[in-house]
Amino acid sequence: MWGALLRRGVRGTGGLRCQSSGGPPWSQVVSEAEKIVGYPTSFMSLRCLLSDELSNIAMQVRKLVGTKHPLLDTARGFVYDSRNNLQMRGLVILLISKAAGPSTTEISFQHDMVSGIYSSQRSLAEITELIHTAFLVHRGIVNIGELKSCDGPLKDMQFGNKMAVLSGDFLLANACTSLAQLQNTKVVELISSAIGDLVQGIYYENSKSSEENCLTDDIGISRWKEQVFLSHSALLAKSCQAAMELAKHSAEIQDMAFQYGKHMSMSHKLHSDLQPFVKESSSDATAFSLNSAPAILHQEFLGREAWLKQIREAQGKGNIMDYKKLQEAIKAGKGVTSAIDLCRCHGNRALAALERFPPSEARDALANIVYAMSRFP
Repeated sequence: MWGALLRRGVRGTGGLRCQSSGGPPWSQVVSEAEKIVGYPTSFMSLRCLLSDELSNIAMQVRKLVGTKHPLLDTARGFVYDSRNNLQMRGLVILLISKAAGPSTTEISFQHDMVSGIYSSQRSLAEITELIHTAFLVHRGIVNIGELKSCDGPLKDMQFGNKMAVLSGDFLLANACTSLAQLQNTKVVELISSAIGDLVQGIYYENSKSSEENCLTDDIGISRWKEQVFLSHSALLAKSCQAAMELAKHSAEIQDMAFQYGKHMSMSHKLHSDLQPFVKESSSDATAFSLNSAPAILHQEFLGREAWLKQIREAQGKGNIMDYKKLQEAIKAGKGVTSAIDLCRCHGNRALAALERFPPSEARDALANIVYAMSRFP
């Protein structure tokens, strides 16, 4: 049933039903989901972001205005990025907490619930967002040796790196302190392992050789999925499982929550990777990662040597990449359609995990998030 429904949306609490349209757009899905959890997730980490310490850091970051340090773009994203919804992870944790409901074995602290969600689960959602934000900030560290004169003065770029390290560490420290206050050793173990996964995943992303073919990894889609799980899916999957542990749900429900978080976030990454190739208005080519899913799948079908040849042919003077030419080459192959199929495959697996949860508005919202990830022009 779920596989046939993936291209449609759902509505209603009596069960998952089809809609004749392609489902609501992402912004509407998020808006309706936030009403269900009774929590404005777009402000989830503001208590930390507006602290005196980070306010001082923000004042220091203003010194980078006029440079091309990525920390500036990260800071702008916290304020202006409504399309991608930086708080998606926290929202999913709150929704799956409400979808699972209270555990029948733990009725003594159900008075602690607000809108069907325990306060500890809300804290976990904030902790997850802080961890994600900390790693976003840390990703803004630039390689000083690769800087160009147009990027900005060297001393300013070095200062930006220091700010990225310090502010990211501050957010991570706050998350770990709040994590300890939950007083649940299994939850601490789960989230700690997710932080380790993030570090390992980012290491893989940045461990390319200095050879000619370092523009793109020589990996297949199976290896790509392993790396993406570490860097993009592990945190949400283990946080969803931890939310079930906080409510003392069974091991089966914990595993289903883990599976939903894993496959929904994999679908989200694939959807993001596909955007440069499926946007309806694409007069100008959008830069994309040569290690994105469509490119990796294109390489699998084409062969490594032929793929490297296409990359070399798309490089102009000064090694400036003609992304429009590469886009057309990938679109002409099977990489894009295969990536769309893979996105929907992970979406189906996320939907299958939801079948173990009772019908509710929260479950419908979680399904609609999957449908939004699987909509393509």
